[in-house]
Amino acid sequence: MVPNKFPALHVEGKENRVGEGIYDRMNGVGAHEVFIENPDHNLTLSSLPLKSVEDTLWAFHQRMTDLKQDNRFKYVLIFKNEGDEAGASLEHSHSQLIALPIIPHLVQEEIDQSREYYGYKERCIFCDIIHQETSDKNRIISENDEFVSLAPFAPRSPFETMILPKKHESSFLLNNHFKLLAEILQKTLKQIDRVLAMPPYNLMVHTSPFHDETNNYYHWHIEIIPKLTKIAGFEWGSGFYINPTPPEEAAKFMREAVI
Repeated sequence: MVPNKFPALHVEGKENRVGEGIYDRMNGVGAHEVFIENPDHNLTLSSLPLKSVEDTLWAFHQRMTDLKQDNRFKYVLIFKNEGDEAGASLEHSHSQLIALPIIPHLVQEEIDQSREYYGYKERCIFCDIIHQETSDKNRIISENDEFVSLAPFAPRSPFETMILPKKHESSFLLNNHFKLLAEILQKTLKQIDRVLAMPPYNLMVHTSPFHDETNNYYHWHIEIIPKLTKIAGFEWGSGFYINPTPPEEAAKFMREAVI
């Protein structure tokens, strides 16, 4: 792990939140770090030795645990941009971490909706999804003893994929099955590479914020979105996404991929 040479946020300083009429302003306080996944320049996360993938996941966990001690930070977003079209500025395989003084809007919205579902049904919505999908099998891509990889029912783009722990875990920091997580993550990426000829993609880890690490309603997960379509005026204007590939077909293609 190394600090980002051109960080989006800087670890030094204070938030200095101020109001400016109806607007709020604050300093860009945070942390921006880069995980170099392997010394070999020609390997990707899907082709690395499995131990390197596992080590990368442990590094995520260790850095999150350390950054949690800084009470300025409310949330840590871990992500990977693979390929130019996905926003990667370096060819060497790497992931990134940004510690934030606020919870991202998209994550907060997901947490709020999960809390509302739990309040209504007294069950985690992600646990219900896992139960239904592992029963139906149509959108399951692969699974092992601890994790499942699936195509979500309403994907935003073709071949969007989620990886979730089978047992309820609200935070990535509560996970300790990194060997099995590395196995299913790398297998899923190999399937994507095989079916789609190594497309650019974005990978994100969604987890509970530090102040609410253990709860019954949210379920940490990994989202992988291959860059196969573009977000244009209809999507920006409506919030709806046009996806020409049904998730059942995407899951079937990936299950049948020879890797």
